[in-house]
Amino acid sequence: MVEAGSFSKAATALMMSQPALSQQVAALELETGQRLLNRNGRGAEPTDAGLALLAHARGIFELAERARADMRERVLIPSGRITIGLPPRVAHAMTADLVEQFRAEFPDAAISVEEGLSVRLREWLVAGRLDVAVLFDPPASPLLNIETIARESLVLMSSARLPARIRLADVAAMPLVLPSKPNSLRQLLEGQTRPRGYVLKVVAEVDSIKTVLSLVERGVAATVLPVSAIREWTHDKPPFTAEIYAPLIRNRLCVAVPKARPATRLSRFLVQLTRDLCLKHYGDTARLQKTA
Repeated sequence: MVEAGSFSKAATALMMSQPALSQQVAALELETGQRLLNRNGRGAEPTDAGLALLAHARGIFELAERARADMRERVLIPSGRITIGLPPRVAHAMTADLVEQFRAEFPDAAISVEEGLSVRLREWLVAGRLDVAVLFDPPASPLLNIETIARESLVLMSSARLPARIRLADVAAMPLVLPSKPNSLRQLLEGQTRPRGYVLKVVAEVDSIKTVLSLVERGVAATVLPVSAIREWTHDKPPFTAEIYAPLIRNRLCVAVPKARPATRLSRFLVQLTRDLCLKHYGDTARLQKTA
């Protein structure tokens, strides 16, 4: 209206009738409690209040256009921050590749990696602290989408010679060093021994896999680990391993995301990248078991 200089020109530019435009202006003046336009024979001119409102309106339109431009830019070059949770053993294997490949795809975005036990990562995922998480053997949840990516057999690892396979009953009777509860591996193992009446002979509870393997190397006790944990062995003399059977026990390596959180380009890429890296690092465990 101000730019057009008259009601008739403004109505034509807005593709509406002049009476309808006059009604809109009158309604706006009633709402603001201010006269916004002075009508004269030449058309209409803004009052001081009208000029002030015009400045606010232009600012609103400018902000709206900046928001639209920002959204368009984010579609082309996403930015922001995304957070993934990884168990320590997975973090050790995957973090460097994960961060490097994510940054190559989204140089304007930031990624945070949180480490923790699967039970803690699951809690953080539900609480909204994480966008994505890798979990070992998570229980089903109505709040999470959980996808199993890989499965590994559990093996007994010892510094003493072992047969190729060993029954779970015999494993339970051996001195063992295991992580403390609520570690997912400990829960998985006890979920198989307890119903069968086996009692694990745990002589030490240690949560650090490096320390567990050091105790195994010294002959203090044996341990039970997924077969891929053989990669963590750094001592000169290789360990002996035996596949556990009767029953065969396999864990699940899963990628989980909150159901309530809408997917973005960042989260979709991160989930796919995490899938690929999990398969790269944990999809060849059958070969590892044969060569161990």
